Amino acid sequence: MSRLRMLYLALAVWGTIHPMVWFVTWFNQNGWSLSGMIDAWHANPATTGLTWDLTIAAIALTIWALAETYVRKNWSALWCIPATFSIGVSCGLPLYLFLRTRKIE
Repeated sequence: MSRLRMLYLALAVWGTIHPMVWFVTWFNQNGWSLSGMIDAWHANPATTGLTWDLTIAAIALTIWALAETYVRKNWSALWCIPATFSIGVSCGLPLYLFLRTRKIE
């Protein structure tokens, strides 16, 4: 495995763990309410802007992954889509790059 692929994998792992620490901390302090977290994402203009920024990035990544997978037939790269929407772009994008850079047989 190349160093670049190892870096993508490390970023995907970091992009999974680091945000989840903050999410779990928030849930432990405020209760396990998804609607409560969504309300927190829109608590002020800065968090609303960040929420939309990440939503648009997630949609763009999804379109890119679908389009490239259709051409390259690298079906395992589609794992980035559920990772993006269940964990975040910080996991989905490096995971996609990791899966995209493998040799296709």
